[in-house]
Amino acid sequence: MKKADLVAKMAAGAGITKTQAEKALSAFMAATEAAMKAGDKLTLVGFGTFSTVTRKARTGRNPQTGKEIKIPAKTSAKFSPGKGLKDLKVKAAKKK
Repeated sequence: MKKADLVAKMAAGAGITKTQAEKALSAFMAATEAAMKAGDKLTLVGFGTFSTVTRKARTGRNPQTGKEIKIPAKTSAKFSPGKGLKDLKVKAAKKK
């Protein structure tokens, strides 16, 4: 599913226009990003939690040359699904 598909489903489900749904989705994404940049968690009960995780700097190894390389510390986004998503019954994709 792409963003346009999600916007269309949101519009149909909420009984609003696609333009309004796209504005709502953009506002949600901006608020989520702002909260995570501030170091806050965003919890949607039954859906999941958006948070940040910081990985320490470490020494790695280039698999082609075997040479050691330094991997810098990094902070990235993390999503932990809630009970509603963990218990999904997913239909197998049909192979063509």
